[in-house]
Amino acid sequence: MSSFLIRLISLGGIPTIFLTMAAESAGIPISSEIVVPLGGALASQGRLSFVLVVAAATLGNLVGSLVAFLLVRRYGRRLVLGPGRRLGLSEGHLRLAERFFERFGSLTVFIGRLLPVVRTYISFPAGLGRMGVVRFSVLTLLGSLPWNLGLAYAGYRLGRDYQAIEHTIGVFTIPLAVLVLILIGVVYLLGRRWLERESELDKHDALL
Repeated sequence: MSSFLIRLISLGGIPTIFLTMAAESAGIPISSEIVVPLGGALASQGRLSFVLVVAAATLGNLVGSLVAFLLVRRYGRRLVLGPGRRLGLSEGHLRLAERFFERFGSLTVFIGRLLPVVRTYISFPAGLGRMGVVRFSVLTLLGSLPWNLGLAYAGYRLGRDYQAIEHTIGVFTIPLAVLVLILIGVVYLLGRRWLERESELDKHDALL
């Protein structure tokens, strides 16, 4: 485990937890699986408030997610279709993706907040799909709170044993990764079927 993060959170406390979690949710790859348990461990030593650790992490998730969401929601097409064209993306692809997210968006945001890696980038498709700000915020809070509560509690229970924290997180990361793959497979199959149907409808409309 990074001694730098341990030192940073030990010195910076609650504001550092808030800022690192906001950065993670804005798309910067900072691992909440390390930050939040460390906050919980410090709370077990009486150096931080457990409630404030969870609140700071969750509020940081919300603020960072809203920053990414609103930027992509406002500038998304230009940002995606600029460099995206080099990767073969087109206006039609983006339109289908937005329509797909309108249908499955709520479930995607909520589940995504409970999954490692996915949670960092889930704000981008939500912004492209132009999900409502209030709905996005509520789902972000509902998904982020149990995630942060669980990580902080694990850190609190393990206390000073940072190596045990790292080992425990590693154990849970494997089944979570399997769950991610299963969910991706399900969403892919549903999405492929839906996109094929939408493509057929577009072709039909074009002939009329």
